Amino acid sequence: MNQELDFMSALDTRAAIARKEVSPVEVVQRALVRMEETEPRLNAFAARTPELALTAAREAEQAVMKGAPLGILHGLPVSVKDLITVAGEPCSFGSRTLADNLAQVDAPATERIKAAGACIIGKTTTSEFGCKAVGDSPLTGITRNPWDLTRTPGGSSAGAAASVAAGVSALALGTDGGGSLRIPASMTNLFGIKAQFGRVPVFPASATPTLAHVGPLTRTVRDSALLLQAIAGYDPRDPFSVAGAVPDFLAACDKPVKGMRIAWSPTLGYAKPLPEVVEIAERAARTFEEMGCTLELVENVMDDPSELWMAEFYAGVGTRLQNVLRDQPDLIDSAVSDVLAGALDQTLDEYYAKVFARYDFREKMRQFFDRYDLLLTPTIPVPAPEIGVNVPPEVAGRNIVSWVFYTYPFNLTGQPAASAPAGMTKDGLPVGLQIVGPMHGECAIFRAAAALEEARPWAGRRPRGV
Repeated sequence: MNQELDFMSALDTRAAIARKEVSPVEVVQRALVRMEETEPRLNAFAARTPELALTAAREAEQAVMKGAPLGILHGLPVSVKDLITVAGEPCSFGSRTLADNLAQVDAPATERIKAAGACIIGKTTTSEFGCKAVGDSPLTGITRNPWDLTRTPGGSSAGAAASVAAGVSALALGTDGGGSLRIPASMTNLFGIKAQFGRVPVFPASATPTLAHVGPLTRTVRDSALLLQAIAGYDPRDPFSVAGAVPDFLAACDKPVKGMRIAWSPTLGYAKPLPEVVEIAERAARTFEEMGCTLELVENVMDDPSELWMAEFYAGVGTRLQNVLRDQPDLIDSAVSDVLAGALDQTLDEYYAKVFARYDFREKMRQFFDRYDLLLTPTIPVPAPEIGVNVPPEVAGRNIVSWVFYTYPFNLTGQPAASAPAGMTKDGLPVGLQIVGPMHGECAIFRAAAALEEARPWAGRRPRGV
């Protein structure tokens, strides 16, 4: 049973726990063993928290034996990205400037998974302050992709993706300010979703408060629905958090897709993807036609909003780090410090011109979804790059995030967006299909992604690197 747990879904594991076929302690112990087995090759964890996990597992086991009500994540191992706080545990943001930092409070998402019965096994690696689309940092070094150890798992939720893909845990919490859930999901054959902006409250306040999301990375669509169900909902500490009832994401996975109006855009109007990536993503998109949906090619959806995104994201991070950039620049990843310095050069007039342009862009996309239920694109333009590469040579001329092309526009709009596995390249590397919904349209995404998963199952694939 122990090794069978490695790639078992969270929903199946939870059911086995409830039936007393396996104990939460056994489940967590196996996750910790799998972490030890894979960590020398992957380097997915910035900090390990075995005692925290085992204490929670023992409490979960006692609840099962007493017949007490079980939480929706009862006894399940979960990892937490090192941009999300866990009270009393390290939170270094992938930076040598915070190498000894301990979090003072739980983030809302952390607080909620604990209350739901989850067992936190560790803090996963991130690129420094979440600023790169690949998985390395000066503090933790290189995190590797289990599908090919010479490749990055993507960033910035690097360790979260690598560990889930390798079977350490079925559930991971990551963040997404410009694609940091969807990029690694695409590179590691996972499902990752950033929900509607504010659906999952963010606290302590992010350096990029109007772009930041916390969300799940999982091997199956329904496992992401489960984890999102646990962490979503209003919190007064986040003024942007969405008030009102949380939708039933798991129920949405069971709804048919027939009749949905779907736009397919291979480039959005400006991206420069590899032909192989487009072919794989389009084959996955065409599956929806077979399921009774209308699929319409839309070549030009928007102009590239990368400057709008950079004005907001890098100015926020740069402002938080301006003293370090001035006094201790050698501590910061040079690729990160280069873009941060440029962002701080903009004048107030230039910055606010981009703020208002962002509002116009958001309204344009709102109107786009008056005509469509979903928008499909490739998630990123290339498969996982080799480790040590900040900008793949196929997209030379872009910066450390703008090279991904497809993901950051939907942080600017705040609408929900996910990446689902679309297929594999001839070299055996995963390719993702981005599924974008209208405002507050996560249920449409789960509806479509679950149908795609049923039509083209992907969870049975196992990475070759571990």
